[in-house]
Amino acid sequence: MPNNEQLLRIGGAIQLAILIASVQVPRMLDWRGELANLKPFLRQLFYVYGAFIILTIVGMGVISIAFADEIAASPGLGRAFAAFVFVFWGIRLIVQFFVFDARPILTTPIMRFAYRALSLAFILLVCAYGVVVFRIAS
Repeated sequence: MPNNEQLLRIGGAIQLAILIASVQVPRMLDWRGELANLKPFLRQLFYVYGAFIILTIVGMGVISIAFADEIAASPGLGRAFAAFVFVFWGIRLIVQFFVFDARPILTTPIMRFAYRALSLAFILLVCAYGVVVFRIAS
């Protein structure tokens, strides 16, 4: 099994890969057309929320890669950071399976593949950061 530093770097890379793939989401889900019916403020709010989510994921990914050794060695701040990322992706995984009903958009093989790949990425992130949290704790 990989050590904590390796898990953190793998987790960081997975998060950055999610962002690379997510660049396609607005086009594939026709955000421009779908959001056109919203009031301008709500449309802007949607994009601002999206930007902050991207910023958060970039931060978690870059910090995980750049400071893996420090996070892995820190029972205080390092464990807290790993726990935050664990909870963030854990909640996102719950939303993936129990809140979102993706069936209406899973109409093509590429969409089904992307959904499954994203679900797997969330599972891997929860596992990787969960292991780091509980290894640092012991």
